[in-house]
Amino acid sequence: MAEKKNIFVIIGSASSNSANLKLVEKIARMTENEFNLTIFNDLKSLPHFDPELSADNPPKQIIEFRNAIEKSDGLIICTPEYVFSIPSGLKNAIEWCISTTIFSDKPNGLITASASGQKGHEELQLIMKAAMTKFTNETTLLIQGVKGKFDEQGNLIDIETHKRLDNFINDFINLVNDK
Repeated sequence: MAEKKNIFVIIGSASSNSANLKLVEKIARMTENEFNLTIFNDLKSLPHFDPELSADNPPKQIIEFRNAIEKSDGLIICTPEYVFSIPSGLKNAIEWCISTTIFSDKPNGLITASASGQKGHEELQLIMKAAMTKFTNETTLLIQGVKGKFDEQGNLIDIETHKRLDNFINDFINLVNDK
């Protein structure tokens, strides 16, 4: 049996009980034989981006965050859309990494799960393309109306979303294994 790949997952929501976290927990269950997922769900713990510190003297939390990304075999970002954009905490985290090469050719799965999400999803892809990550159309997923896709126990109940998530996961596994 092949060794499991290590995947670092960033939750873009600031809410501790977000639909994005529920979605990532579902992905963790669906990929438990392929991946070891490390879920980062605390963007608000990262300091505000400071370009004067980014390259030469980053804070300890940023060094740890960057190291987790660098050591991973792939990255999944699962985020809502806030005011037609990605959340500020997610943008802040990405900005701390731009002065490095940790995103270069890193296999990425990009999920926007929100009420609408279209603009935020486009922005996330644009930013991660500029960061030189590796993703395909098949390893991006827009889930609109996400809160209605789960029941009160946090189970994904929408059949079409489940099928699309299955396809996303299979394509992401292939992308990570082709690294």
